[in-house]
Amino acid sequence: MKLLIALFFISLMTFSSENNTEKIAWSEDYKLSWADFQGIPNGGSSFVASTNSGMSFSFSYGSKNGVIEYDFTIESNFYPKLSWYRRGAVSDYILQHEQTHFDISELHTRIFRKRMEEATFSGKIKAEVYALYEKTEAERKEMQRRYDEETNHSQIQASEAAWQIFVAKQLREYGRWK
Repeated sequence: MKLLIALFFISLMTFSSENNTEKIAWSEDYKLSWADFQGIPNGGSSFVASTNSGMSFSFSYGSKNGVIEYDFTIESNFYPKLSWYRRGAVSDYILQHEQTHFDISELHTRIFRKRMEEATFSGKIKAEVYALYEKTEAERKEMQRRYDEETNHSQIQASEAAWQIFVAKQLREYGRWK
């Protein structure tokens, strides 16, 4: 008997509205445009844009002849209805900053896929999978925080350029897990 477990995570914001389920899966061939940012700007925020992206995963497992078999799917998604920008206050440069946030989510999706692929699970597979997820998610959140801190939310151009190069390099290094 297989047990299906699904966890859906959205960074930076918790919501319960069914209208917010639209998502864009990360792809090398697709770059975000301002048309993808369909949310309402946060009136209390001093920022000109906000990207809402994160990882989602599902896995199933069972035992066959005493051997644990499992399957998993892990995706990186952008959530248009939860992402926003202030018209007239943004630029292509800011859009690239927001794309890098999405790319960081994809990087950690690949890291999670690698960890799942390399994992050897005991009899507590559900807890072990969630522990791998929690570790990867904590690292993703920390990298997102550091990216904004070190670039001052895109204001430090040299740091922004360095981060874009770093994230692109990391995506290539984890290319096997795309």
